[in-house]
Amino acid sequence: MPRKVCVIGAGMTLFRRRMLETPKELAFEATRMALESAGIERKEVDTVVAGSAPDAFDGVHMKGEYLLDGSGGYARPYSRVFVGGATGVYTPIAAWWHVASGLSDVCLAVAEEKMSPLQPHPQYAFWSIFDHTIERPLGVTLLWIFALEMRRYMHAYNIKEEEIALVSVKNKANALDHPCAQLGAKITVEDVMKSEKMVWPVKRLDVSPTSDGAAAVVLASEEFAKRLTKDPVYVAGCGWNIDSTYWTNRDLSYPQYLENAARMAYKQAGIKNPRKEIDFAEVYDPFDYKELHHMEGLQFAKKGEAPKMTASGMTQRNGEFPINPSGGLLGVGNPIAAAGMMKVCEVYFQLTNQAGKRQVKKEVHTGLAQAWGDLMQYSSVLILRRN
Repeated sequence: MPRKVCVIGAGMTLFRRRMLETPKELAFEATRMALESAGIERKEVDTVVAGSAPDAFDGVHMKGEYLLDGSGGYARPYSRVFVGGATGVYTPIAAWWHVASGLSDVCLAVAEEKMSPLQPHPQYAFWSIFDHTIERPLGVTLLWIFALEMRRYMHAYNIKEEEIALVSVKNKANALDHPCAQLGAKITVEDVMKSEKMVWPVKRLDVSPTSDGAAAVVLASEEFAKRLTKDPVYVAGCGWNIDSTYWTNRDLSYPQYLENAARMAYKQAGIKNPRKEIDFAEVYDPFDYKELHHMEGLQFAKKGEAPKMTASGMTQRNGEFPINPSGGLLGVGNPIAAAGMMKVCEVYFQLTNQAGKRQVKKEVHTGLAQAWGDLMQYSSVLILRRN
C-alpha cells in the first residue's frame, strides 16, 4: 500500500507579462515561499520535481537542468516532467509518487514558465507539435484548433457564445481579489462579445493571457506532516490520461481523456458522486469554453449542461459549487506549467482557510485541481482532502 501523502506548504509569484526576473529567479521565489509556508528549510527536502513547458519559451536548452538550482534541486535527486499545459498538476502527482513510494519523506514540486522571451509570440513554441505532413501546411495554430473545438462544442449542444462568455466574466471578476493576478477585471458579456475576433468564434476576452510566473508546493509523508500540523491536507486521489495526438479523429465536443483521468483519481479517492462529494474545483480554463468542457469531463455536469450551471450562479464563489474561485487562468494568468500548479496551490489555500478574499463562502473539505495539455489530449487531476 502507498504511504499517505500530505501537502504542507504552497507559494506562487506574481503572474505577469515580461517579468524582469529570470526563470531561475522565478522558480527560486516560488520555492522560497512554499518552504516558508511549510515552515521547513531546504535541507529537510529529500527530492525535487520541476515542471516546465517547451524549452523554447525560456530560450534555454535542457531547461530542466537549467532550473535545478533555482528550484532547490542541488545535491539531491531531481527530475523534470513535461506534458504541456497539464504539467502544473502532473508535477505534484510526480512528487506524490516519490513520497507515497517511500523514496522520499519530503518532496518539493516546482513549476515555472517564462513565456515572454519568445518572439514574435509564445504560440510559435508549439509549432513543432503539429504533424509536418498533414497539419503544418494548413498554417494551423493553437488558436485555430481551439476555435474548431469551441465551435464543435457549441454545435453539438446548441450552446451560444453569450453563454460561454459568462465564464470569462466570472473568472476575471474573481481575480480582482487575487494578489498575484494579471488580468482581474469587471467586464460584461457584451464586452466579451465586442472584443477583437481572433479565430471565430474565439475572441480576445475568451482567451487567457500569456504570462511569466512560478508556483510550488511541498509534499510530505503523513508522519512528517503531523509534526507540523494536527490537521493536514491529504492527497486523496491522482489521475492522468493521454489520447491520440491526432485531433482529427476525435469528437472535439467532449474531453474523453479527461473523464478517464478523473475516474482514475475518483477511484483512488473513493469518490462515487463527484458532484456531491467534491466541494469546489480549480478547473483548467485557458479559454472560457474549456471551463465548461472540463466541468463535463470531470462529471460535474452532463454533456452540454455546464453552461446552465454557470448561468444559474451555481459556480460563483458564493454559489453551491464554486468553480475557479481564484479567477483561474482567464483572470490570474497562464504561464503554462505554473498555471496548473497555481490551481493546486489554490486548492490548498482554500482547504487551510488561507485564501483571504477569495475564500469560498461555504465550509470545504475536498477540492480538485485539473490541468490540460499537449495537443488537446492530455489531462491530469489531483484531489486534496482535509479530514
